[in-house]
Amino acid sequence: MTETPRAPFPLPVPPTLDRVEATARAAHAGQTDKAGRPYAEHLRAVAEGVRARGGDEEQIAAAWLHDAVEDDRLTRQWLDEAPLTRRTKDIVLAVTKRPGEPPEAYAARILATPGALLVKEADLAHNADPARLAVLDAGTRRRLTEKYARMRALLGLGE
Repeated sequence: MTETPRAPFPLPVPPTLDRVEATARAAHAGQTDKAGRPYAEHLRAVAEGVRARGGDEEQIAAAWLHDAVEDDRLTRQWLDEAPLTRRTKDIVLAVTKRPGEPPEAYAARILATPGALLVKEADLAHNADPARLAVLDAGTRRRLTEKYARMRALLGLGE
């Protein structure tokens, strides 16, 4: 059985964004996206998207960690014990999809969690980037485009 990776070092109290970024990069080391690119590129793009949309440090920290629990790169226990703010943890948990969860329930949780919508908006924007999708096969590109459009609609985000 493979053990879920743990952060290579504990976060300082309070953690800096640089250390949160380093932890996220280490947790996702070796992981690639659907196009075969290093996953850290996606994390960086989402964090920068949050920053560009006026997000605060708690939201930027959540952006760096937004897929860590969902992808089993860091454990829920690690997140619970990390010296992050409650708001940052809540945002990470809000954007973490649960197995078998209907998209409507997922969207409702995001909308009910202060700060989570901005993180998910930046995530969807990068996921749906035409240049990123262009390298995928037509079927995957179509499926993902429809999936992201549906989630944007459920979240009340425009085209």
